[in-house]
Amino acid sequence: MRSSIPADPPAVREPQHVPVAHVVRGGLVEGVHHGSVVVLDADGTVRHRLGDVEAACYPRSALKPVQAVAMVRAGLPLDGALLALAMGSHSGEERHLAGARRILELAGLTPDDLRNVADLPYAPAVRDAWLREGRRPSRLAQNCSGKHAAMLYLCALNGWPLQTYLDPGHPLQTSIVDVVEHLTGQRIARTTVDGCGAPLFAVSLTGLARAAARIGAAAPGTPERRVADALRGHPEMASGIGRDVAALMRAVPGLIAKDGFEGVQVAALPDGRAVAVKIADGADRARVPVAAAALARAGVDPALLTAFTGESVLGGGLPVGAVRAVDAPALRPTPVD
Repeated sequence: MRSSIPADPPAVREPQHVPVAHVVRGGLVEGVHHGSVVVLDADGTVRHRLGDVEAACYPRSALKPVQAVAMVRAGLPLDGALLALAMGSHSGEERHLAGARRILELAGLTPDDLRNVADLPYAPAVRDAWLREGRRPSRLAQNCSGKHAAMLYLCALNGWPLQTYLDPGHPLQTSIVDVVEHLTGQRIARTTVDGCGAPLFAVSLTGLARAAARIGAAAPGTPERRVADALRGHPEMASGIGRDVAALMRAVPGLIAKDGFEGVQVAALPDGRAVAVKIADGADRARVPVAAAALARAGVDPALLTAFTGESVLGGGLPVGAVRAVDAPALRPTPVD
């Protein structure tokens, strides 16, 4: 049940992104990544903002924890590693495939029931090994297969149609809409189709951060807390070995974090502080340092974030610069009317 009526949807417009990261080579700014950043205090007020944090945007996979909350509220009985996989963008490791198979087995289903797109594993090393072995793209290997398996499991439990579970009018998807609007505190601006085939909902960057904060600070025994505990306890199951989002959660005690395609990152602390980042050109090399800078501005000890300040720029195989979050007055505390 909703505790309040959500606000109007965010404005649909071309976002007014601003510089958020510099590519520095030999002391010269060689490139600039634009984007938007919002940092929320524990009470939900905006501590920092940069760019256009109120325009509608697609969170992509950064919305998966919210979708997982919706499924738990509707009766999904998963916990721990399998619940983490249900909100994951996994690398396609064997444990990820085995986990998705297990969810389907619990539902009495097989990978043939999945309706996500067939793909190769997401992680380059896993994909290369897959190709060397002559394996072909599959729905199970696609990085959203855990989410799709969980969706099918919930449909089977509730007696909802299986073939049409990705239809926006399906009971599963309408229940997800209710929770997205509840946790973000705003109505959805647009609905389209994500890369995996599932419905995708446009919210503001502030709304995305608000939803993450509510999950990260949830009380024990709530669906939100089950989701947060699963993500904190099994970060590699929601991503993979060597993935930056898992390393970030391991580095910052109590943090939940989820990345999304096209340069989206959301993260929240147990006291409700949260950040959300959108890189305009979708570059992962900017997403990580900008998210780390936002977490530092949220009050996370910078010493915990030194591994995430940005990848090196190489010249002749040696570091000659780096990708760095913009350190400008605009990124310091901004008064909010």
